[in-house]
Amino acid sequence: MTFFVTGTDTDCGKTLISSALLTAAKGETVGFKPIASGCEQTEMGLRNSDALALMAASSIKLPYDDINPFAFEPAIAPHLAAAEKGVKLEPKRIEALLKMSEFVGADFCLIEGAGGWRLPLGEGHYLSEVVQSMQLPVILVVGMKLGCLNHALLTAEAIKADGLNLVGWVANQIDSDMAYPEQNLETLKSQLAAPFLGYVPHLVDATAEAAASHLDLTPLQSV
Repeated sequence: MTFFVTGTDTDCGKTLISSALLTAAKGETVGFKPIASGCEQTEMGLRNSDALALMAASSIKLPYDDINPFAFEPAIAPHLAAAEKGVKLEPKRIEALLKMSEFVGADFCLIEGAGGWRLPLGEGHYLSEVVQSMQLPVILVVGMKLGCLNHALLTAEAIKADGLNLVGWVANQIDSDMAYPEQNLETLKSQLAAPFLGYVPHLVDATAEAAASHLDLTPLQSV
């Protein structure tokens, strides 16, 4: 099964949770990061830390360019970075590259987005169009901080309005000093109409294994 992982905003912990989901899943796993900015130049070319983390958590090992086909060095919005390089982030092209996920033999496949749900691709297109076209079930990562309630509920509404199924959500405590985290979590549980996959506390050692211990993937088995 293939899932799309989105988040309430940038730096909400999508990669940590995606890596944890891959770690917790049974069978053959693989994670993709189709678009990434903020990459580092290496002897092997541009490399993105998020994509590398997904590769490390995946049991199926694929070439880097298959995992992250659109890599940009500037840590700016991907459509701006792409425009600087004369690259068009066309939804159909992205979808065609991701179709390979159907042929790698994975029991559990994740495609991690960039930024939030309505990531611009340029020329009036959004990454969410690719998810719509592929009809992928969506997992939402909620970065637990002040303002997360509004971000989470609006994102869930947008996913539903796009005709997609929000099959689960994870609360990720990115702000260790957030006031009333338990109360905010209970509010989200009562208002988000999707299965709760777990609460990941603020981790001193934020590894995929540590985060995976706080997740329950049982609801995803019925998707």
